[in-house]
Amino acid sequence: MSGLKNSPFGKRLRATQQDPDEEGPRRSRPRTNPVFGVAPASTPSLDSSIPSTSESGEPESPAELHRLHKDYGDRFVPSRDAGDLRTSYNLMGESGPSTPSRNRAVPTESDAAKEQANAIFTSILHTEVTPPSPRRPVSPVRPSASSSNATTAPSTPSRRRLFSYNSPSGSNPSTPTRRLDIPTDEAYSMSPVREESRQILESPRRQLRNVSKTPYRVLDAPELADDFYLNLVDWSSTNVLGVGLGSSVYLWTAHTAAVSKLCDLTSTNDMASSVSWVQKGSTLAVGTLSGRLHIYDAHTLQLQRTYQQAHSQRIGALAWNAHVLSSGSRDRMVHHRDVREPDTRPFRKSAGHRQEVCGLRWNADGAAHGGLLASGGNDNKVCIWDLRSSRRPATRSGASNAEDGGSSTSAAAPLPSGDSPLWKFHEHTAAVKALAWDPHVPGVLATGGGTQDKHIRFWNVQFGSMLSELDTGSQVCNLTWSLTSHEIVSTHGYSSTAAQNQICIWKYPSLDMVASLTGHTSRVLYLAMSPDGETIVTGAGDETLRFWNAFPKRDGGEARRESQLDYGRLIR
Repeated sequence: MSGLKNSPFGKRLRATQQDPDEEGPRRSRPRTNPVFGVAPASTPSLDSSIPSTSESGEPESPAELHRLHKDYGDRFVPSRDAGDLRTSYNLMGESGPSTPSRNRAVPTESDAAKEQANAIFTSILHTEVTPPSPRRPVSPVRPSASSSNATTAPSTPSRRRLFSYNSPSGSNPSTPTRRLDIPTDEAYSMSPVREESRQILESPRRQLRNVSKTPYRVLDAPELADDFYLNLVDWSSTNVLGVGLGSSVYLWTAHTAAVSKLCDLTSTNDMASSVSWVQKGSTLAVGTLSGRLHIYDAHTLQLQRTYQQAHSQRIGALAWNAHVLSSGSRDRMVHHRDVREPDTRPFRKSAGHRQEVCGLRWNADGAAHGGLLASGGNDNKVCIWDLRSSRRPATRSGASNAEDGGSSTSAAAPLPSGDSPLWKFHEHTAAVKALAWDPHVPGVLATGGGTQDKHIRFWNVQFGSMLSELDTGSQVCNLTWSLTSHEIVSTHGYSSTAAQNQICIWKYPSLDMVASLTGHTSRVLYLAMSPDGETIVTGAGDETLRFWNAFPKRDGGEARRESQLDYGRLIR
């Protein structure tokens, strides 16, 4: 070592460690790393009560120590200071770690194939982790006579059989001696999973329907009101879309994508609050904020007649039943008018709500329960009206009149004759705007509640009872049934979870979600269906109209079915 100190290399090394301009012992000076040119960080003490000090005598900060070790350490040590155990041991998305949200009642993305695959994976995982009990039964042991008496000491058997022979016909094939004779035994299987898991994988699966998650067309709708109580979008049987935008009403023809302006209410200082097409034809009814009711011919773009004092306040809901036009208003009344009569006064008025009527829907399907009108109000009530007859079912025992505020043992109570509703449902806890009659099962009505309710309920209007309910987790703004499949679509707004502004398709009666469509940035307040039943259009407060291919086409066999009245096919 002495030779190394006196060598030229040792002298140069000592010169780099000692500054000739400074005096004092070399031990007091910090040693400098000749490679990086900085002093190495002091090693922290194991005793937490003794703080580590820097050159100036002040304790070094943990951040400074961490920086020095991180930049100039001799080995890589990953740092998890910025995260926690949850984010450190899980894959983090591009947006970084986020606080987990509450349980979502409605998933943000629901793909049918993905949901089915997840269910199968969960079943297989459960089968592999917790396998069923072994199928090899244990042979029962016959208790000996000595075991019956606990005080008797055990005795060694005098004779002992070392080998036991039995015939294959009398043996149990599930015993270990014969299990290898079974060709399907797990010992011969080359699959990495159990037989139960293979049966799950090889079992037939139900046919899934894929729904496009993106709209095929988006139209701008400036001045489309963001008001829950209005109904400003409707699709006619002639494939023309009517939209109320501010003080004007526009028509969009689906075949040609042509846009025409039907009316402008600026001269009367009024605005459109509801639009509704007649079931068959080109007649469009327009309700206004001032309570006026206009009837237009969309084919000629001409005004046919006007009811100047249809209501004392705004008309938020309209519904047609052939030539009968029903209108619901903020004045809590439902008026029924025959547009063929010259009289402007309604031939009947229905008073069943204590707040604004925001939903109306006729069940004019010509069936046994056709001709019923459902109305929903801001008083959280749903009323069923029968204008065909004044007969009402007798009051059942245990049921009370809903108008008297009494409680009832059933879902609804039949009310006396007159202008009172046939049934009145009280189960909703928020405004009911969404109403839809099932076109496949007569007498079934679906209703949706607002922000404080978030439920879709299904009713049997024949008996006045609730069939089922669905908690959607968000405000239900609109409902409509599919014409080609037994499914129902709902649009949503405010939500207590992160899933908002969705369009959901549900299978009935299982109430399983078929698809969830997203794209609107505001409440999806408006919904209409094309006459062929394949396309829906949604409108929101973001002033856009989005068109979705939501439902499958009609059955081709039904369209090609030959009619017995088609005499043209008999002509040769």
